[in-house]
Amino acid sequence: MLDFLAENNLCGQAILRIVSCGNAIIAELLRLSEFIPAVFRYRDRADQQKYGDIIFDFSYFKGPELWESKLEAKPELQDLDEEFRENNIEIVTRFYLAFQSVHKYIVDLNRYLDDLNEGVYIQQTLETVLLNEDGKQLLCEALYLYGVMLLVIDQKIEGEVRERMLVSYYRYSAARSSADSNMDDICKLLRSTGYSSQPGAKRPPNYPESYFQRVPINEAFISMVIGRLRSDDIYNQVSAYPLPEHRSTALATQAAMLYVILYFEPSILHTHQAKMREIVDKYFPDNWVISIYMGITVNLADAWEPYKAAKTALNNTLDLANVREQSSRYAAVSEKVHAQVQQFLKEGYLREEMVLDNIPRLLNCLRDCNVAIRWLMLHTADSACDPNNKRLRQIKDQILTDSRYNPKILFQLLLDTAQFEFILKEMFKQMLSEKQAKWEHYKKEGSERMTELADVFSGVKPLTRVEKNENLQAWFREISKQILSLNHDDSTAAGRKTVQLIQALEEVQEFHQLESNLQVCQFLADTRKFLHQMIRTINIKEEVLITMQIVGDLSFAWQLIDRFTSIMQESIRVNPSMVTKLRATFLKLASALDLPLLRINQANSPDLLSVSQYYSGELVSYVRKVLQIIPESMFTSLLKIIKLQTHDIIEVPTRLDKDKLRDYAQLGPRYEVAKLTHAISIFTEGILMMKTTLVGIIKVDPKQLLEDGIRKELVKRVAFALHKGLIFNPRAKSSELMPKLKELGATMDGFHRSFEYIQDYVNIYGLKIWQEEVSRIINYNVEQECNNFLRTKIQDWQSMYQSTHIPIPKFTPVDESVTFIGRLCREILRITDPKMTCHVDQLNTWYDMKTHQEVTSSRLFSEIQTTLGTFGLNGLDRLLCFMIVKELQNFLSMFQKIILRDRTVQDTLKTLMNAVSPLKSIVANSNKIYFSAIAKTQKIWTSYLEAIMKVGQMQILRQQIANELNYSCRFDSKHLAAALENLNKALLADIEAHYQDPSLPYPKEDNTLLYEITAYLEAAGIHNPLNKIYITTKRLPYFPVVNFLFLIAQLPKLQYNKNLGMVCRKPADPVDWPPLVLGLLTLLKQFHSRYTEQFLALIGQFIRSTVEQCTSQKIPEMPADVVGALLFLEDYVRYTKLPRRVAEAHVPNFIFDEFRTVL
Repeated sequence: MLDFLAENNLCGQAILRIVSCGNAIIAELLRLSEFIPAVFRYRDRADQQKYGDIIFDFSYFKGPELWESKLEAKPELQDLDEEFRENNIEIVTRFYLAFQSVHKYIVDLNRYLDDLNEGVYIQQTLETVLLNEDGKQLLCEALYLYGVMLLVIDQKIEGEVRERMLVSYYRYSAARSSADSNMDDICKLLRSTGYSSQPGAKRPPNYPESYFQRVPINEAFISMVIGRLRSDDIYNQVSAYPLPEHRSTALATQAAMLYVILYFEPSILHTHQAKMREIVDKYFPDNWVISIYMGITVNLADAWEPYKAAKTALNNTLDLANVREQSSRYAAVSEKVHAQVQQFLKEGYLREEMVLDNIPRLLNCLRDCNVAIRWLMLHTADSACDPNNKRLRQIKDQILTDSRYNPKILFQLLLDTAQFEFILKEMFKQMLSEKQAKWEHYKKEGSERMTELADVFSGVKPLTRVEKNENLQAWFREISKQILSLNHDDSTAAGRKTVQLIQALEEVQEFHQLESNLQVCQFLADTRKFLHQMIRTINIKEEVLITMQIVGDLSFAWQLIDRFTSIMQESIRVNPSMVTKLRATFLKLASALDLPLLRINQANSPDLLSVSQYYSGELVSYVRKVLQIIPESMFTSLLKIIKLQTHDIIEVPTRLDKDKLRDYAQLGPRYEVAKLTHAISIFTEGILMMKTTLVGIIKVDPKQLLEDGIRKELVKRVAFALHKGLIFNPRAKSSELMPKLKELGATMDGFHRSFEYIQDYVNIYGLKIWQEEVSRIINYNVEQECNNFLRTKIQDWQSMYQSTHIPIPKFTPVDESVTFIGRLCREILRITDPKMTCHVDQLNTWYDMKTHQEVTSSRLFSEIQTTLGTFGLNGLDRLLCFMIVKELQNFLSMFQKIILRDRTVQDTLKTLMNAVSPLKSIVANSNKIYFSAIAKTQKIWTSYLEAIMKVGQMQILRQQIANELNYSCRFDSKHLAAALENLNKALLADIEAHYQDPSLPYPKEDNTLLYEITAYLEAAGIHNPLNKIYITTKRLPYFPVVNFLFLIAQLPKLQYNKNLGMVCRKPADPVDWPPLVLGLLTLLKQFHSRYTEQFLALIGQFIRSTVEQCTSQKIPEMPADVVGALLFLEDYVRYTKLPRRVAEAHVPNFIFDEFRTVL
């Protein structure tokens, strides 16, 4: 009959593919369970209030039209719904595909069983497949994996969360309407079961059997699978565990499968007393906590509580006398074997001869160790004992007492066993690879010795003084031939023959009185030694390695190992070289990967890589977590070094008197620094002793691990310092901004200096790491802060700054800002608020309007540069850009609301436009016309002024930031600054040339040059924020005239001051000139230039008309409003860097000249 797993056996390949797929689905479910969006969990009250109306559970399906009509009734809900869809559709789809694959899995399995029954696979039926060794394994696994999938889903992704996700997918996805979509079936299978994985939660009735029966499965198949599992040792594990007391461990995998599959036929658990007794006696006579898949543990005493037959059968095992007996037995075994293992691990004890002569003894010791570790780890696990269950607590306390349980001793046993196993495996691999060569070498040596002896007895060799003996000569030649004829491949025959040859050589020595000649004796002894070595060598079989692999399985501890993390870390802190021992433990843990990967590998499935990567990644993360203690301890020592260097040790001057030498020597503190530095280098040495190791399929390089660990610790501490250092009290009398920045600057400087100090002792690039990580922290925080202004938010798993190995911590927001950069930005905006302060452009300083005290100045930005570096300033600039965009969008919607939807305002504007056109003319009776228009539109200016000044204030801040960035760039990187300026000029010249002659080159659509150079220019401050287009705009009627009216409505509130320019008349009615001008300028920049042209023409006409009126009425002074309007034009020309003739086109030259003399 064909091999069941052969490529051309369709029946075997079909079920193998199903099982391989099952393992891959479980890995995907476990991977996804870490990425459940928080909103679906409703942990946060705010989330519940915000999204409660757009996230539904299955109650939605009772009347989808009703829910959708509720949504459509509220535009803001629709908007939120759309935004939620854009942000979550990708992850929700991924979850849906995983859920769909679970349903597809059981459908495929059912189809396979139907095909078997209908005879689709020739000569194969369910019975024949179950008789085949591979066949019965695969069929049992197929059903077991389906059960595990359902349990994993319920444990990792709560029922309500699943329902909300499925409904969201149903509402948002276009794929649901396709003909082959089986949304209904998936919803039926995965609807909430009422189960909760929270500790202390009650178990729903008939759980999990009712859940397992949602998709019916062939009953005959289930009972046959249970029958096989009850009677057979389907994996032939007992051969690896010959001792009867190890039987339950040998059958542990099968026991886990049986536990899961029994839920498909719950009647056995409820009523079949005899079957349950048989199952318990065979699989659970001495254990009741089992691992069902990759470390998911179950306590049968709890799990089988609702089932009468199962509970009764288990009572014998859970009898306190039995619990006591098992605990004491394992305590005694672990003590005995631990002493043995420690003996074996002594330097030089495990030699090749010793190992080869004692293979059974060593394997027995390994079995005892692993069985004891397994029993003690599982039965003392916290996860397997519900603290609210009195009986379970009692049993656990009994175990802890009787087994004299000490986690440190158990961990030490695990460490030593792993080390022992690792050494043995390596020795065996080495011996196996050299087996053939050694055999040939010993054979050749033995044969040559015999030939030489034959020559000795030929009497030809003159020196040997041995009489000629032809019989012996012929006999030794024959023996030499016999040795040469030994065949390595037929080990049994060769072994027998070798033993006979050894006996013959012993006999010849006795019968022929050869003892008298020492040389001959020596030759015979050597040959016997070589023949003994050949017997040893032929005993090196791969089966030993396979047995070690089976016995050393640690997959049950995949999650339980976490209990020992603190012990591991403590032992590393005390003795950093401990890392080398831990390496063996991690490799032992990596053997757990064989379980899910075996079938995927056999099926040549493309999932092999992703599943290996997931489990290997999990394990590497755990290794990193354990070894993180090294960077943590290093940083603790570093902080002490910083303290000593900054506070205690005095800088030695270049010249000093010799009698003061002692004062500067400071031997005590210097010794302390040296001691701490030595401790740090010892830690480094510890981690570097762990050689490059392959964990699963991921290569772990200790140098990289150390660097990542240091980065992680640095990120944790710097992020915390930034978070704590930039929390402001808005009610503080004077702003806390500068003192807090100075304090934070000192903290950051301390980190920086200590990092610089340590880099040589740890052999890392300190400055590179510092700059990369600080920029990552700041950029990530800016990104998170800007998410508030974006519809499609950047999630953590999409962010280019966030990393799984070196995560940037997130802190709970303390006010409306999400991160420290938002708090800093809002604090700056608060203290430079144009309603409270007055900005003097020439001095770059803000003064309080009422007290005239300085509030802050451009020094603030150099302080931020010192504290947060270029990244901080650049991030602040990016955030301000988003805020300006938001303000401008708000402004446009306000313009629509208060101007374009108000009839009276529109009539006023129409009347004014009629009165002033054409714009080149002079308006007669101008005062009356202008001021009546202002009076009629008075109510709209307050909100208008606020919006304009906010934008202007942010533009001033952006200018200051650009100025500071450019200044520091020219100082710190003058070559970069020069290169950027030249490249910028060259690019602009080329683009201008292209517009004059389109045949000249221009960057193509897909060329990123312009985007990339912009990022560099902005980071170096070589840009003008005032020229930036922030939003796209449509045509707005009356736009120029509204802005003109707005400006002349504000002019009476201002007055001209010779030293300061335009200042506010009354602090009670605050208007600040620079933000006003810059706000208007930015606003006009967003629209077509003809609007600006018209706006300037209106101002020119206003100046000309008012001056005309004054001269006709013979008023000698120039009115204040005209002075203000002329100043606006001058400032406009100055800020936009346009030629003065732009203004002179609307106002005659002589008025400008006259106005300067009047001032």
